[in-house]
Amino acid sequence: MTRRHDLDWVRVCAFGLLVLYHVGMYYVSWDWHVKSPAAGPAIEPLMFLTSPWRLSLLFLVSGAATAFLLERARREPGPAGAPPRFLARRSWRLLLPLVFGMLVVVPPQAYYEVLESGYRGGYHDGYPAFWARYLAADDSFCDVDGCLELPTWNHLWFVAYLWVYTVALWMPLRWAPDVMAAAGDRISRLLSGPCVLALPVLFFALARIGLVGVFESTHALTDDWYNHVQYFAMFLLGFAIARSTPVWERFEAVRWPALALAVASWAFLAWYFSHYAASGPPSWARLLQRVCWGVNQWSAIVAVLGFARRLAPGDSALLRYLSASVFTVYVLHQTLIVLLTQALRPLALPPLLEGPVLVVATLALSFAGYELARRIPGVAPLLGARHRPRRPRPVAIN
Repeated sequence: MTRRHDLDWVRVCAFGLLVLYHVGMYYVSWDWHVKSPAAGPAIEPLMFLTSPWRLSLLFLVSGAATAFLLERARREPGPAGAPPRFLARRSWRLLLPLVFGMLVVVPPQAYYEVLESGYRGGYHDGYPAFWARYLAADDSFCDVDGCLELPTWNHLWFVAYLWVYTVALWMPLRWAPDVMAAAGDRISRLLSGPCVLALPVLFFALARIGLVGVFESTHALTDDWYNHVQYFAMFLLGFAIARSTPVWERFEAVRWPALALAVASWAFLAWYFSHYAASGPPSWARLLQRVCWGVNQWSAIVAVLGFARRLAPGDSALLRYLSASVFTVYVLHQTLIVLLTQALRPLALPPLLEGPVLVVATLALSFAGYELARRIPGVAPLLGARHRPRRPRPVAIN
């Protein structure tokens, strides 16, 4: 078994939710690169439907995918163990789009963020001059909230973290494979029994109680320890349980209780953040919120994985296309959202119309970018696409 089609569907849908979430960030009161004139708290409860668990789920699926990729690499001719070529291929696959994205794809996001910020004296030199200053790591773009750190990876932080976690996993797999195998078996036994919901919820709740007030979510790698604890743990968990059928059967068996917990904890989180938006919560409420966050984070993941195992379609041409294109869509989508918001702003569309237009246009242009990238040999790897050679046309023989 070197592929799980239900996890392929989960991965595709999770990245689709990411597009919806980032479009939503344009309309909520939370800090983002650009903001709608109509931004406010109206849809924030809907954002909490996925914000506690969406990224953790992606790291779990990425860990499982890493297990399957490594298994495939081990079957190739070469030395036993974790093949060095696996790490080289994975680095090429992840780091090239990351570097290209930071240099070319991401800068428009920072440019429009500068235009919307309270940058001293405003900015009037145009995008080419800004791009030159961006590449030169100019640190003078400041407002009351601080200065932009340039260059930046913005939404591509996920790729950087995924590569670091892959390297961190590969080293013990290379030098202590028996220890890693024993640890994976132990985790699989724990999660295939009655502790499938309780233990991970306890882990996430304790991590949030102990770390979220100390380490802000920065996505800057070096100071993002709360996120590292939860995301690296999920990456390792996905790797450990990838081929453990009893664990996945357990997820499927408890999918309905997990869904009930996810809905109940989401309702409390939505109430909490709206009720205490204008005033600080009491200590007991903050503690309960952090526990409910952990409950929601894991129960929603179990529900998604359990229902996907039961209901997701199998392999298909559509799934193969979406699986191949989703990385490129991810690389392009946030910059396209920012650009589209600026293009649509003069029309002054109501948010209920503008939001769906942004979603549809972002997806359409992202897939168009994928179709273009995979037809150009030098561009395809820069955007995480596989090059598709042009098929020769058949020649009629008279």
